Amino acid sequence: MKPIRTFNVSPSLPPRLEPLRQLAYNLHWDWNYETTDLFRRLDRDLWEASRYNPVLMLGTISQDRLREAAEDEGFLAHMDRAARQLEEYLNERTWYRKQRQPMVDHRTADALGSASGNASPQAISDCYAYFSAEFGLTTCLPIYSGGLGVLAGDHLKSASDLGLPLVGVGLLYQEGYFAQYLNPDGWQQERYPINDFYNMPLHLERQADGSELRISVDYPGRQVQARVWRVQVGTVPLYLLDTNIEPNSQYDQDITDELYGGDIDLRIHQEMMLGIGGVRMLRALGLQPTVYHMNEGHSAFLSLERMRILIEEEGLTFAEAKQVVKASQIFTTHTPVPAGIDLFPSDKVLYYLGHYADKFGLVREEFLSLGRENTGDLASPFSMAILAIKMATFVNGVSQLHGAVSREMFKGLWAQLPLDEVPVSAITNGVHARSCVAKSTQDLYDRYLGPSWSHALADNPLWDRVSTIPDEELWRNHERCRSELIMFVRERLQRSLRDLGSSAPELDAVQDMLDPAVLTIGFARRFATYKRATLFLRDVDRIKRILLGQLPGKDSALRPRTVQFIIAGKAHPKDTPGKELIRQIIHFIREEEMHHHVVFIPNYDIHVSRLMVAGCDIWLNTPRRPREASGTSGMKAAMNGLPNLSVLDGWWDEADYVNTGWAIGHGEVYDDPDYQDDVEANALYELLEQEIVPLFYERDKDDLPRSWIAKMKNAIRLNCPHFNTARMVTEYALRGYFPASDRYRAMIAQDYAPAKELAHWQSHLFEHWYEMRIEDIDVSTPSEVKVNQVIGVKARLKLGELTPNDVQVELYQGEINANGDIVNGVPVVMNYQGPDPHNPQISLYQVDITYRHSGFQGLSLRVLPKHENLSNPYEPGLILWA
Repeated sequence: MKPIRTFNVSPSLPPRLEPLRQLAYNLHWDWNYETTDLFRRLDRDLWEASRYNPVLMLGTISQDRLREAAEDEGFLAHMDRAARQLEEYLNERTWYRKQRQPMVDHRTADALGSASGNASPQAISDCYAYFSAEFGLTTCLPIYSGGLGVLAGDHLKSASDLGLPLVGVGLLYQEGYFAQYLNPDGWQQERYPINDFYNMPLHLERQADGSELRISVDYPGRQVQARVWRVQVGTVPLYLLDTNIEPNSQYDQDITDELYGGDIDLRIHQEMMLGIGGVRMLRALGLQPTVYHMNEGHSAFLSLERMRILIEEEGLTFAEAKQVVKASQIFTTHTPVPAGIDLFPSDKVLYYLGHYADKFGLVREEFLSLGRENTGDLASPFSMAILAIKMATFVNGVSQLHGAVSREMFKGLWAQLPLDEVPVSAITNGVHARSCVAKSTQDLYDRYLGPSWSHALADNPLWDRVSTIPDEELWRNHERCRSELIMFVRERLQRSLRDLGSSAPELDAVQDMLDPAVLTIGFARRFATYKRATLFLRDVDRIKRILLGQLPGKDSALRPRTVQFIIAGKAHPKDTPGKELIRQIIHFIREEEMHHHVVFIPNYDIHVSRLMVAGCDIWLNTPRRPREASGTSGMKAAMNGLPNLSVLDGWWDEADYVNTGWAIGHGEVYDDPDYQDDVEANALYELLEQEIVPLFYERDKDDLPRSWIAKMKNAIRLNCPHFNTARMVTEYALRGYFPASDRYRAMIAQDYAPAKELAHWQSHLFEHWYEMRIEDIDVSTPSEVKVNQVIGVKARLKLGELTPNDVQVELYQGEINANGDIVNGVPVVMNYQGPDPHNPQISLYQVDITYRHSGFQGLSLRVLPKHENLSNPYEPGLILWA
């Protein structure tokens, strides 16, 4: 039965409790325990039953309980304190103002000229739009699948902490990802609970007349409408598009149904809505971003929409619009393998987006070349990552190792450039400290380090105070966290068994699972095959001996040195091999009767993660190097004082893995995966048998594992300040957002004059680049060269139609390897000496160089483009080598 009228009924609060509404609708509560404790105090059972959702809780709590709370002086004082903290937080985000505002304030309208309809400086003040297909912010907003989404959520939180003028852009999924449960055989099954947006911390954006704010996106033969919801993340708004509305067809309503669901056509629909719809949504909201940040390639179609607007509304050519767009976009890749990149067949791209080619004045292959590495390969698919890279002024991977992997993966875009100069840098991921560190542990850090520990950088002397935390206090706190985790695991497993119709004895047996005094190893992540969740089962007999404490040469009568594993994670619904890994673990538990030593927690989510990274003793990670781009769960564990036990991949490769944990292997890469699994499983067993288990159970007269606690303190002191989104987002601001905003302003000044000039210059450059010739190189080298001896080098170049202002001539010097190539080369800019007096068409260049090391050395010469408005000389993709 269809309704004739609909209403959104909001919670009815006594006037004195009205601050609860503001607290509930700002996700600041997710990382402020004062507020979460307030909602838990209001009704503990309802808080947990609502999945920690204060909006749903306030909508379902009894009016009697609200009236009672309104007369409870203790509760009111608690509420007022939480409301005051939120108000102070919203008004005191100062890092951005201190860092950036002085740079922006000195600009004048005259300097900016007449961009975008005589826009004033205020109208184009900094605004950073952060696009992501998923955001993992809190348990009650299940619109994320895993690490990419949680990283995006932490990015918004730290942007708020720093006071950045950032807005998030994403999709609001009706069914989100999925809820996981296991059938009796241990095979993953999926449920898709419907998200009730009206009972979530979401605001529906409206027009001035009260109607819903809607945007539309053009699809073949139709327009699809979407409404806009807002999640307030501290000071940062996250805007989410929702197509589940009339008059959209059922197919179009399902565009925002599932995250990473459906076929390739639905995927294109989603990415068009995210990128194109996201740009239109920001315009409808009256926002004018100076930077567009693409978190992975899903949103890369935004480039097409931005260029269309500049062409149709500002009268720019395609080449001019491309310069403006590229100057103000940055791209973060999270993918370490080509198979992880979205690739779309050319015919589908033209079917859905070919109208953009018409607007740009491009023929079919010119348009498709925007998403192709090799523009001459007419059979290659359209790559979203390549489109994002080609349309970005700054590109980065998410760990130092991943940056190197990405340079290797995308080097074809700069075919003649040495690998280490490929312009893909790295900003190592981090985690949001106040979101992932347990409440009791935060209290401990606040007490001994001071409240600024959550965002203090590595050079802050407060980290030296970690050593002042009493060993006993740190250890007893950790033991409480472990006990809380084990109680939660028992309750979760009982609930899962009850849902499967298990018998009373089976339910009672759960109460004996796990031991709160035993070394507990945590493993929780997406169940993809490269993460090797079953590596610890490589030798079943050996891992059983480790679990049961039957280590060689140990006297088990002194203290049982048993080990237990807590495992969690989801496989993608279509990833059958990933589901098989889960089934293998379940079968191992049953067939080897390891129920007391190994458990698998169904339906892994943010809440489970936070309990695990606080309550386990050590965090295990076993990816196949270099397939882990970064990994962040181990960072969260380290922030809680847990040592890591991991393959040297992702973030762990750049951590101090000696003092803060253990490394499995030495960073080797193998050709034979079976052999690799044998070697690294054996290394894992040896570390457990010979180092980890003995260290954990080595106690002094106070029953404290002093050496283990020292490892915990090192994990806190060395990992907290660096693997933190406060440091990460600061890097994005300084290296990405600030320079890109400045480039955008420069490009749009004086009615886009710099963009027009740069486009014209590039056209001229491409037309005449290949006419240039290196005529002669003269190196004044004696028969024997000494270290630090000055060597003069002169070069004669015929630039043709180009001028010395158009190029940068560099000498490239370095060691010669066994293949006769220069390695670890260093470019040295040559000085222009003027035209050759005997032949004015020849330009003369000169430079003096030295070699600081002995051995077999060499040099070459190269020419690169040069222009003041290029973000780097590699941007045009042109290079001429001698």
